[in-house]
Amino acid sequence: MTGSSAGPQQPGPPSSGSPSPSPSSPWRQLPDLAARRLGGSVVYANDELFAERENLIRPEPSGHDPARFGPKGKVYDGWETRRRREPGHDLAVVRLGVPGIVRGVVVDTAWFTGNFPPEASVEAAYVDGYPTPDELLAAARWETLVPRSPIEGDTENVFDVDDERCWTHVRLTIYPDGGVARLRVHGEVVPDPRYVGVGGLDLAALENGGRVVGCSNWFYSSPNNLIAPDRPRSMAEGWETARRRDDGNDWVTVRLAADGTVAIAELDTTYFVGNAPGWARLTGCDATVADVDDPATWVELLPRTPLRPDTRHRFLLVDASPATHVRLDIYPDGGMARLRLLGTLTPAGRDAIERRWRESTSR
Repeated sequence: MTGSSAGPQQPGPPSSGSPSPSPSSPWRQLPDLAARRLGGSVVYANDELFAERENLIRPEPSGHDPARFGPKGKVYDGWETRRRREPGHDLAVVRLGVPGIVRGVVVDTAWFTGNFPPEASVEAAYVDGYPTPDELLAAARWETLVPRSPIEGDTENVFDVDDERCWTHVRLTIYPDGGVARLRVHGEVVPDPRYVGVGGLDLAALENGGRVVGCSNWFYSSPNNLIAPDRPRSMAEGWETARRRDDGNDWVTVRLAADGTVAIAELDTTYFVGNAPGWARLTGCDATVADVDDPATWVELLPRTPLRPDTRHRFLLVDASPATHVRLDIYPDGGMARLRLLGTLTPAGRDAIERRWRESTSR
């Protein structure tokens, strides 16, 4: 069933800070499925001449400096397209941080007064994996959540959605052009059963005892950032290499907390847009039975796989061998925000952790 819209509402004063849930829109208490902290990303916009598409999902309310101008004109904290001189419309595609059922959408035009779009619509699609923007535009089946509807400037335009299906992407279309400050997509997370109950412990995490023991290049930032806690807040909180001018590739090796079996690998390129690696590969070695210095003893955990910019990738590793060390190869270079290796300790790995704890805490 196609979703329905209740039309634009104005739950509070425009441009006045974080919105409060409206009695008529209780779904605003639900999480924003497009939020950066969940892994959301704006993967495409057909035009962003005046203001970048990434601003659409920034967590804070839109700000405004009336005196700030740049080489393209007034600087806005939002997404703004050029003035159209021919028929048509503009659009932006957002990959949700987590799949879910959308209960409501906020199209916030804060600070856009003479340059807001008079109409907007929101469509959604479910696409497994990590499709390219071209694949999304050409092959995805888009369904209407919010039909083409009038919106107001400098206003939180609020739309109810009545649809029980799960989505991975939403598409905001504005008619014909203009600026939108923020897009909020509130709803309920629908967990993928393939990842539920698999893994459990991040074997690479710094806080669990993981440690970087080798790295090809850390020109811009430390590889230790890869295994740091929490979600990254900017590109500076990841690992980034210099640009390669040869035929090689960059890599980092992590000694896991202890001997364990990785079930899920998370390769996160959040905030790395024009400098994400094109591909990545994971290999592992178990130092309890093999020589980590012998390349022949390393086994493939994840074959060379394409990566998307500004994306939190998750991969199931089927029948992975136990390992004490994992090497991440990126091709050819670039930046990664986080590396998560979720799995379980082997009995020998748990014994090693307990033994080290006893020996290091005895007085």
